[in-house]
Amino acid sequence: METPPICNYEGSDYQRSFWEQGGRAYEDAVEALALRRLLPPEGGQWLLEIGAGAGRNTPRYHGYQRIVLLDYSRTQLQQAQERLGQDGRYLYVAGDAYRLPFVSGFFDAATMIRTLHHMVEPRRVLEEARRILRPRGVFILEFANKCNLKAILRYLLRRQVWSPFTPEPVEFAPLNFDFHPATVRTWLNLSGFAVERQLTVSHFRLGLFKRLLPLGLLVKLDGLAQWTGDWWQLSPSVFVRARARGETPAASTFAFRCPACGHEPLADTPPEITCPECGRTYAVEDGIYDFRLR
Repeated sequence: METPPICNYEGSDYQRSFWEQGGRAYEDAVEALALRRLLPPEGGQWLLEIGAGAGRNTPRYHGYQRIVLLDYSRTQLQQAQERLGQDGRYLYVAGDAYRLPFVSGFFDAATMIRTLHHMVEPRRVLEEARRILRPRGVFILEFANKCNLKAILRYLLRRQVWSPFTPEPVEFAPLNFDFHPATVRTWLNLSGFAVERQLTVSHFRLGLFKRLLPLGLLVKLDGLAQWTGDWWQLSPSVFVRARARGETPAASTFAFRCPACGHEPLADTPPEITCPECGRTYAVEDGIYDFRLR
């Protein structure tokens, strides 16, 4: 099975240029609020962060003993190491979301924030997220909403050609997609998830609001509007909490899986891991496991 095109942030200073210096304090704060509301208060042992980047959200997963950061970009993971360190709580893995290099049925929870919008085959990614979760495991997904209020107004005023009401994704830039909320819910259901809660996020993303209103007020207003997510989804960003359905087998210990042939488990033998089934080798260097398929 071929891997679709991948949006690679290798060498990017995205964390600094977009988040820290790009005027995104409002977006960061309301996303942190949404995560606090959706994460189970009881936490768990192992959480997988799909598309972790430089670890912006990683410190927010307080209730989990071990966190695995997965990103396709090795340099993003290096930046995450600089922010978070290598104290044993965090495990850094380079790989792609279409072929998660982990045994099936192991993780208590997984998150995927600001990542699905780069996926050419989102349904395939959601099926992989379901595969690595235990029965009733928690999956928190964020996606870019094509049916947001700004897009609706632009369409009605004939300022854009694509309809925000149709179910198919829209690629507004290369490897950047917006999705219809109903379509995402259908994909989740078909992939083995039951949607529990939806929050609408970043209602006041317009620069005018951010210039005129204090950050604290914007966050409070957004926090109130987030609760409408189960009724309608008109914001540019939507957060969903879903549970893994079914009684699929659960793995008892953490282990890797060969992303090339699917053999599991793989023996953890740094500085190199070899798959006994297909013979592929994967390097472990400077604390980063590299399972990317070239």
